[in-house]
Amino acid sequence: MKEFDYIVIGSGIAGLTFALKAAPHGRVAIITKKHLAEANTQYAQGGIAAVTKPTDSADLHVADTLRAGAGLCREQVVQTIVEEGPARVQELIDLGMDFTRGESISADGERFYSLGKEGGHSKRRVLHAKDATGREIMRALLAALERAPNVSVFEDHFAIDLITSAKLGLSGENRCVGTYVLDRNSGEVETFCAPHVVLATGGCGKVYLYTTNPDIATGDGVAMAYRAGVPVANMEFTQFHPTCLYHPKAKSYLVSEALRGEGAVLKDLSGREFMDAAHPMASLAPRDIVARTIDSEMKRTGADHMLLDITHKPAPFIIDRFPNIYRKCLEFGIDITKQPIPVVPAAHYQCGGVQTDVDGRTELPGLYAVGEVANTGLHGANRLASNSLLEGLVCAHRAAQSVLAEPQPPADVTLPSWHSGAAEDPDELVVVSHNWDEIRRCMWDYVSIVRTRKRLLRAQSRIENLLEEIRQYYWDFKVTADLLELRNIAQVAELIIQCALQRPESRGLHYNLDSPGHDEAWGQRDTVAQREGRRKSAVRNA
Repeated sequence: MKEFDYIVIGSGIAGLTFALKAAPHGRVAIITKKHLAEANTQYAQGGIAAVTKPTDSADLHVADTLRAGAGLCREQVVQTIVEEGPARVQELIDLGMDFTRGESISADGERFYSLGKEGGHSKRRVLHAKDATGREIMRALLAALERAPNVSVFEDHFAIDLITSAKLGLSGENRCVGTYVLDRNSGEVETFCAPHVVLATGGCGKVYLYTTNPDIATGDGVAMAYRAGVPVANMEFTQFHPTCLYHPKAKSYLVSEALRGEGAVLKDLSGREFMDAAHPMASLAPRDIVARTIDSEMKRTGADHMLLDITHKPAPFIIDRFPNIYRKCLEFGIDITKQPIPVVPAAHYQCGGVQTDVDGRTELPGLYAVGEVANTGLHGANRLASNSLLEGLVCAHRAAQSVLAEPQPPADVTLPSWHSGAAEDPDELVVVSHNWDEIRRCMWDYVSIVRTRKRLLRAQSRIENLLEEIRQYYWDFKVTADLLELRNIAQVAELIIQCALQRPESRGLHYNLDSPGHDEAWGQRDTVAQREGRRKSAVRNA
């Protein structure tokens, strides 16, 4: 049994921020299923939304967030995160984060930061590092981590399930006491124990056939928390990024919304601008509206993509502001200074998640969730662009302050080792790969940008059958990373459908043709899924 004071599952901006703040106060384990830098944060292009200019204000940022969230944001949470954001961003800068600076010079001779504007924002407030902000954030955080005390990093380690005191049959209040973890290299399952466990596992984009997310985004934290009996909320709100590069060889390549912030416009294949008729902000409308309009235009015209055109801007400006997007598109024969970019919507961000407060606390004592895996109420029914990295910074900081203010003693118990029992080595891996493809295709066809109740029920029936098949396979064979990811995306798919069926209206990212309007009775109501009647097992979870 590996004992720590804090276990952090995930290594993006939220997980690393928590680890850095907790490290001076106790032993920290960072568990990450691939290498340390392989997190959703690494792929963020746009930036961090924060108020840093006197011409902007927290009130404006709050108003923009509430407007984008379509009436479902928790206003006090929004206020807290927006107001505390600038201080947390400054801490990141103090760690060595190098945001891009503009041409304007301050009174003391320093260049002001270059601020981008993205969909739904009324002001330029997005700090960025060209078009590779996430990569620069990870560089700064990982450099700081090398200097931190008391941190043990477990790469290629896959957290399987949470261990709770109730599952072990212990008396007293049920709490989280650790997690079982697969060492992907050895194939052995190890037991990690700590009084504080933090889920920072990111989102679940891989539950859909087309996504901007990396392969790691399989909803692991949401599935683990749900299996442990923790409430999960608002999973119907999957944000589809409007502009993913459309090319047969371009796997999951995001074309940042920052292009539209710098003047790029959406056009159909005939060159007609179509967003003007859909929203007063045209191509810079909130993401739910842009993605839905693109989807509608594609279906109406039979086109397999739309176009994003920034060719009216000077070529030197485009290349300097978006060097990585320029180079990547050029690899596929697209010169964005001369040609519009073929784009399609793709699953991008999970706005729901494990239900928490603004400090990351879940209903299960000892368990916290921060970043995309959590549902704090910041995003409501639709995330405002570039608020995600901000949430990760602020909520990880608040979670660390919370556990440091209320430290829990180590669990005075030896956790049982993992036993595979009669489970054998997998004999037909085609079952895993087939079910993986079937789930993602089913979700894309029936539970994506536009839904109907009939499609949702059809998807629910298929996913429930697959879940049972996967559950049986899980019990019959030894665990592998592929099997665990399949198990998790199937669970998350079921939760998305379950929440979508609960909401009898269209709001934000959930658009149902059978009930296309808002139902004001649901304006402040979450859809909640919580597992009951868990099958008991001390060593291998149901």
